[in-house]
Formats: sequence, C-alpha cells, structure tokens
Amino acid sequence: MAAATQPSAPVTQLTFREATEADIPALLALIRSAYRGESSRAGWTTEADLVADERIDAAGLRAKIGEPEGAVLLATDAQGRLAACCELLRRDAALAYFGLFAVDPKRQAGGIGRQVLAYAEGYARAQWGVRGLEMSVIWTREELIAWYVRRGFVRTAETAPFPYESLVNGEALRDDLHFTILRKELV
Repeated sequence: MAAATQPSAPVTQLTFREATEADIPALLALIRSAYRGESSRAGWTTEADLVADERIDAAGLRAKIGEPEGAVLLATDAQGRLAACCELLRRDAALAYFGLFAVDPKRQAGGIGRQVLAYAEGYARAQWGVRGLEMSVIWTREELIAWYVRRGFVRTAETAPFPYESLVNGEALRDDLHFTILRKELV
C-alpha cells in the first residue's frame, strides 16, 4: 500500500507595488513583528534572541521609500492585507542590495517569501538591468542563510559590521554580531 501524501498548502496570490509614505505605519508593524519581539517568534526568521530593538523607525523607512536609487516593495494578498515587504537598492550598474525582507510571521513557511524574492529579482533586472543581488544576514542565522543558498545565493567570505550604534529604541543582546554577505547572479 502506498503512503498517503500530504496535500501542499495553497499558494497565496500576491499583488506587488512600491511602497509610499502612507504605507509606513503598516510596514513598521510588519517589519517589527517579523524581526523583533514576542510576535516574531510565531515565525522562523526571528532575531528576538539577538537584538531587542524596533529594527527601523518611521524616519528610516521614509528615507528608504524616498531613496532615488531604491524601492521598498510590498506584497498584499487577495484580501488586500499586507503579507510581506522588501527593500532593493541599486549599488551600481551591475548589482543591487536586497534587504528589509519581512513576511508576516503567522504566514511564514507558506511560499510567500519565495514569491517576494522572485518578484524582487525580476524588478531589479527590469528596472535597473542589474545582473546580481547582494544581501547581508547576521552570521548566527544558519537556517536563514541556508534558505537563501537554496534559492541561488552564494555565501561569500566577506563580512560587514553589525550597526550597534544605529539600533532603534533598544540594544543588542550579544556583542559578537556581524553580517555574512551573500550574492546571487540573476539570469
């Protein structure tokens, strides 16, 4: 007798657009819930055991939204609810930075992150003609780094310092944090 297979979860249909200043309150709530605090523990991407701050403030998010060489992208579901966001920043003619990636922690592990990453890659190619993405992940986040590697990113030997001086209303819970740099060629 063959073993029964589990049906796969339905794919959430997402709509994407660039964020505006009017989106700041909803984006702040999403980003903070995905990265920090108790609510972030509902997902698997929490940094709550590493950093106890608010991740970003309204002024920082406003600057990212207004960056002429960048975009904050948001994804909403069929009901118009904010499901995820990310930031893209053109570094040069060939490379863009991918960051500020947040998926509603209650909806993680359901394919939303893969869709957002794929959309961001297409956006960077279409808007700027870049051939690669770069990102940074806190070095202790091996499970998260592995997720990106499965999606074509390559771990480099490069690192970047953790911005201890730029924390928003909080503190780091460790003094050995830094970022691992990952890159992906876009085809």
